[in-house]
Amino acid sequence: MANRPTRPDPARQARLLAELRRDTAQRQAGYRERALKLLPHLCARCQREFSGVRMRELTVHHRDHDHTHNPPDGSNWELLCLYCHDNEHEKQLQRGVYRESSTRIAGDGAAIANPFAGLSLPS
Repeated sequence: MANRPTRPDPARQARLLAELRRDTAQRQAGYRERALKLLPHLCARCQREFSGVRMRELTVHHRDHDHTHNPPDGSNWELLCLYCHDNEHEKQLQRGVYRESSTRIAGDGAAIANPFAGLSLPS
């Protein structure tokens, strides 16, 4: 006996559509959607242009590294591609600037951990 296709439940369809609209509104209110509306769709570092499916490779970087600081004019944001964004955060680690609960801590430039600490060189 063949499986007959089930008829869609109108109440379920309406509920799903309402959820999709709510999720879309929340996303558009988020800083990423606002940044994409305000800023040109190119990486601020390497100047690659993004459109269509590749837009997901464009990320929002907070210049002051504080994800709670989202001014409406977008002055704390810049759009970076995935690679440049990773590079930017790696530079911060190399400089010794770390984030702890939205407080900037300036280090002395040392690595986070030194696996060779306490070892001496052979003479």
